[in-house]
Amino acid sequence: MTSKPAAAAARATVYGYPRQGPDRELKKAVEGYWKGRVTAGALRETAAELRRSNWRRLADAGIHEVPTGDFSYYDHVLDTSVMVGAVPGRHRDAVASDSLGGYFAMARGTQDVAPLEMTKWFDTNYHYLVPELGPGTVFTADSTKQVGELKEALALGHTARPVLVGPVTYLLLAKPAPGVAADFEPLTLLDRLLPVYAEVLADLRAAGAEWVQLDEPALVQDRTPAELNATARAYRDLGALTDRPQLLVASYFDRLDEALPILAKAPVEGLALDFTGAAAAHLEDLAAVGGLPGKRLVAGIVNGRNIWINDYEKSLATLATLLGLAGRVDVAASCSLLHVPLDTAPEKDIDPEVLGWLAFARQKTAEVVTLAKGLARGTEAVAAELAANRAALASRAGSPITRDPAVRARARAVADADGRRSQPYTERAAAQRAHLGLPLLPTTTIGSFPQTGELRTARADLRAGRIDTAGYEKRIRTEIGEVIAFQEKTGIDVLVHGEPERNDMVQYFAEQLTGYLATQHGWVQSYGTRYVRPPVLAGDISRPEPMTVRWTSYAQSLTERPVKGMLTGPVTMLAWSFVRDDQPLGDTARQVALALRDEVDDLEASGTSVIQVDEPALRETLPLRAADHADYLAWATEAFRLTTSGVRPDTQIHTHMCYAEFGDIVQAIDDLDADVISLEAARSHMRVAHELAAHGYPREAGPGVYDIHSPRVPSAEEAAQLLRTGLKAIPAERLWVNPDCGLKTRAWPETRASLENLVAAARTVRDELPAS
Repeated sequence: MTSKPAAAAARATVYGYPRQGPDRELKKAVEGYWKGRVTAGALRETAAELRRSNWRRLADAGIHEVPTGDFSYYDHVLDTSVMVGAVPGRHRDAVASDSLGGYFAMARGTQDVAPLEMTKWFDTNYHYLVPELGPGTVFTADSTKQVGELKEALALGHTARPVLVGPVTYLLLAKPAPGVAADFEPLTLLDRLLPVYAEVLADLRAAGAEWVQLDEPALVQDRTPAELNATARAYRDLGALTDRPQLLVASYFDRLDEALPILAKAPVEGLALDFTGAAAAHLEDLAAVGGLPGKRLVAGIVNGRNIWINDYEKSLATLATLLGLAGRVDVAASCSLLHVPLDTAPEKDIDPEVLGWLAFARQKTAEVVTLAKGLARGTEAVAAELAANRAALASRAGSPITRDPAVRARARAVADADGRRSQPYTERAAAQRAHLGLPLLPTTTIGSFPQTGELRTARADLRAGRIDTAGYEKRIRTEIGEVIAFQEKTGIDVLVHGEPERNDMVQYFAEQLTGYLATQHGWVQSYGTRYVRPPVLAGDISRPEPMTVRWTSYAQSLTERPVKGMLTGPVTMLAWSFVRDDQPLGDTARQVALALRDEVDDLEASGTSVIQVDEPALRETLPLRAADHADYLAWATEAFRLTTSGVRPDTQIHTHMCYAEFGDIVQAIDDLDADVISLEAARSHMRVAHELAAHGYPREAGPGVYDIHSPRVPSAEEAAQLLRTGLKAIPAERLWVNPDCGLKTRAWPETRASLENLVAAARTVRDELPAS
């Protein structure tokens, strides 16, 4: 393929970059600040140096226009709430007296003040803090952060473009504040919010911004006519401002569909569109609306969410077609590179051939630059890069790593009966009650207990050879013994072993399954200072040997109470990995489900009576368009049932989900056919319990009464009150008592106190129940 140079030289840009630094310097500085070991000034200087380093690397790589404002101490949506003055009343005094401390209080809460609710950012594993708004909300502009970071970049000689969450998306992501009617629609505040955005835009222009990017990813979801009309009005009004920079409205994660013609006609100077995955249809959609004559199009042609290398020839062909549809075409990743690790170079344990198939943020930046160069100067200018890219793509396509005939044959042989329990729930429930003998309102935890510094040190010492396997396993057995003893003393009914041997709920299993690759430095932000290393699902999946049976059996040997076996479910194994893109997700899910089914069967055979298969990503992975939901939920729920349906009727299957909106997948939760489901509910005040009741959910459920993403310790009465609220929706014989999520990130003192209060609350409310 040979292409001619573009009429106007294409520029390379990105929408955002990983925040943490090559050695997670931001995480260490923020957590040091929380513990009083790092001053606010030192934290700010660490953050400033990370921003400078990111901009320098982007510019040195050939990025023509660097983003500003994408950096955050905790969350960019929280930053937007600060920018528009939407600070909840309960946090205003703290923010006024100490802006940084108050900022973190909104994110994490304090012992006396609850934090903002947290949920998933569209269909990613990033979490944002949900704005709380009401009819009385008064917006005020505070562009300090946005202007300050722009000036930093400009002072270093960079061409910079501030990136803001757009006003429509901000309001669509918000929820009614506590005490506000549940049917309040934050979008009704648009006319109040737009003048604040106008003020921020004027401030940025005065500071030197030529362009400002307004991110509107909410517009790739199904939107009502009223929401689309509000979008048209918002960008009509912002476009009509005279004191503003040029506006680039960006969307990503899917196609705009009915919002595209609205934005194409809006009086803004540019659009940034995703052209990867399903959003590749933007090419035809853009032609159908007559293109963007005289406007700037930023083409998100490099996948910003996955880690597989770009197909240069295919991308350049798309870009060449786009040249005829816009006044100028620039090249970018499809979304912020926040969602991928920083760099493949430190990954010394991955085969160099396989490493050549992968692109992290730095490699994706290079891909964007190469494609911009090829578009601007013609393919001859990037001939060497094209040849290397073709070779890497061919290497992956032909590798035996990606195909295992035995795995594929087993997956093809799956029958409908393999995904169904042998008895209906009512019969299973009776058998389980007789077998387990649990009280009403049984207490349990979600799985993990605090991962102490001693545990992390032991794991590091094992990797470094400072201790041998026997010494490491002795430390793990000691920790399990302490966790079991604490739970027995506290009075918890169904115990867990605490997962001290697990580094991560996905990575731990990925390292023991064929077809997965583990990284050593592939950290990605999940929320705040919580970073994960998603494994790479590169080939067909199988389980060579049991993964959890030994530790679960050891824990069970220490107690007469039931100990849950703990597994991560097939959908979450996919969603929290960088999953292969060369076959349908449903096919890959079936392979993972069969591997996990073997583990479930072995746990049951070893004497485990309660097995939890976590699926926190089921809602998160739901496609953004309703038309795509049915197909996804069909294979996702089938994969869960395939994992769990081989057990006896008296073996109790649990699942767990957290930090998502569950109301629109209650039928899918029902279709999982789990005996017990535990769900996040503390921050949302038991909303999910009422959603389950409204659906007529017939099984047992544990809406969480302890928010584990905050350091505060809930009182026994607070937990009891949540339980009483839950009992209004779920009868006592089907209600469980548990935290929202696992306790890995919490410290032991707050964990002990919180669980003691949780058990006390269960006893109090149990005593309040009418005698049967």
